Amino acid sequence: MKKLFIAVMAFLALSACNSEKPDFLYRGLSTSLPLNVFIDSMAQRGFAVDSAAAPDSTGRVVVLKNPAEKYHVLLGQADGVIQAVQENWVLSTNDSTRQMWQKLRDDFEKETGAWPNCPMLKDDHKVAKFELESGFVTITLKNTYTPTLNVLYELKK
Repeated sequence: MKKLFIAVMAFLALSACNSEKPDFLYRGLSTSLPLNVFIDSMAQRGFAVDSAAAPDSTGRVVVLKNPAEKYHVLLGQADGVIQAVQENWVLSTNDSTRQMWQKLRDDFEKETGAWPNCPMLKDDHKVAKFELESGFVTITLKNTYTPTLNVLYELKK
């Protein structure tokens, strides 16, 4: 009886340790970092806060830009906790966005070892959604009058 009790307790302890939510990474940075630390880490990579480009005045969205990169980063946050990270790519032609979408999709497929859910797969509108243990990565291509490519990292609640 004593061995059974010890085995049950060991199982419960192991289950408690494994029930922690895995860390969600954005380009090697943990999204569980405090907002200021995350922004400082992005600043070390050459990104700076662009307060003039923020889409709302509430402070829930922080825009980071780096002139050397072809994308800018939006951080969705609530009370200093990151909720989502979105890359908005600035590319010149529809062909370049199609190629970049395919490259990003292939890279995430290799990284995750899983096929994405693709609810939309047309020539000029494509969506690939990857489900990870700690969140979702959605790659969206919309080629209308101007080419747009977005990569959204959403944390599971």
